[in-house]
Amino acid sequence: MSASSVLTCKDVIKSYDEGPQTVEVLKGVNLRVEPSQHIAIVGASGSGKSTLLNILGGLDKPNSGEVEVLGSAFSRLSENKRGDIRNQSMGFVYQFHHLLPEFSAIENVMMPLFIAGENKPRAQQKAMDLLREVGLENRAEHKPAELSGGERQRVAIARALANAPACVLMDEPTGNLDAKNAAAIQALMQKLSETVSTSFIVVTHDEQFAKTMDEVYELADGVLNKLS
Repeated sequence: MSASSVLTCKDVIKSYDEGPQTVEVLKGVNLRVEPSQHIAIVGASGSGKSTLLNILGGLDKPNSGEVEVLGSAFSRLSENKRGDIRNQSMGFVYQFHHLLPEFSAIENVMMPLFIAGENKPRAQQKAMDLLREVGLENRAEHKPAELSGGERQRVAIARALANAPACVLMDEPTGNLDAKNAAAIQALMQKLSETVSTSFIVVTHDEQFAKTMDEVYELADGVLNKLS
């Protein structure tokens, strides 16, 4: 595995006990992600894609195997240290944006910066710069209910990028968007990879969206296979 890898996943196994049965969800998954790389993971509903994404992000633990982010193995870190890596080196975007409804767009983007210890003036400036990057500087003071679906998802991406993460994990980011907005999200990801070297791992059912990625993997029967 390359020393410069942003994220590596080695021999990850995950199973759940359902009554007397053990259900194997992941059966020795391996993956390596390099800087600025775009990777899509496709597969049938219930194949374990979201489980894999949660393990890659340190939100869930595998039964065995290892995930490393920038050379740090999650299994060797305390919960606090895992939280630090998630906040500082990783970003998360979901199908449902999970923006805080009582806060404006800029306040939502500022949240991870506050958690990282940034002071208000700098957090505000960074958040506005990110909103400008996603074309929403004129919507900064609007609350989520006042934004369109595409705008809310772009705010969520800006929030995910607040601490300039090495890798952003996206779970069906275009699932609730029309073709035009989905294309805009893809173009934005490309731009951000070129300007800040961010890598993206995207779980998606959108075949057209997946085809725009550098590599496409399919998760089937617990095994991750490279398609292209």
